[in-house]
Amino acid sequence: MNHPTARQTSRRHWLRLSAGTLLALGAWPGCARWSDRGRGGNFSFVVINDTHFQSPQCPEWFERVRASIHAHPVRPEFCLMVGDLAEHGTAAELGGMCDALRSLRMPIHAVIGNHDYVSDTDRSVWDQLFAGSLNYEFVHRGWRFMGLDSSEGTKWDKTRIQSVTLGWLDDRLPKWDRAMPTVAFTHFPLGEGIRYRPLNADDLLARLLDFNLVAVFNGHFHGFTERHAGAATLTTNRCCAISRGNHDGTTEKGYFVCTAREGAIHREFVEVKPA
Repeated sequence: MNHPTARQTSRRHWLRLSAGTLLALGAWPGCARWSDRGRGGNFSFVVINDTHFQSPQCPEWFERVRASIHAHPVRPEFCLMVGDLAEHGTAAELGGMCDALRSLRMPIHAVIGNHDYVSDTDRSVWDQLFAGSLNYEFVHRGWRFMGLDSSEGTKWDKTRIQSVTLGWLDDRLPKWDRAMPTVAFTHFPLGEGIRYRPLNADDLLARLLDFNLVAVFNGHFHGFTERHAGAATLTTNRCCAISRGNHDGTTEKGYFVCTAREGAIHREFVEVKPA
């Protein structure tokens, strides 16, 4: 009897397996496929998660964040905001956070978090201030960045990534260059075994099996975690909020400065101390 080789195995077969199963087997397709191509350009950017803007302390706190970013020897070209910019999704909170972000004087790319909703069915303030930022992509110096909506209203645990997000990916993935180095950012964590991970996180990851996914940045869980999906590194970070604590018991607050170089992402945590 002739047995099919791994090369003969269809993509449909891979997609029938969960991403978790593929990782456990060490069989994530494309792990080394892009070693000699798809490197993109070199540049730096900032990743901030869970600012929870809500109190009179927040403007002064974010001024310290701004000063830290501008004082850093690396000059970032844009900022990823990975959800929960506000606490209750109100105009006062999200508007105040927008004012703070303008002080960074760089492009801002944000995704919504559960705290950015006013109610389960009301994200009207977010839609007004961050129009077009539920599911989107942008290309920067030969790298693709995907901002993906992982929220389910104000729900914070045992959530599911909505069909609109998965459908958005299904519509666009066939049109994309598979070799282009890619970074995804969502609010809810996608790494295996991370607290608050959506129940169907593997459904999203499985759609990216054949692409040059290098890094995934997540929030919601306030604490540093690192997981791997093939060649991609999936991380959460400590929160960047003066009004909330970390879930892992640590006290440091801050952000990531990331450098894209030679097809890889190099990440540095920068702590910001309160006054």
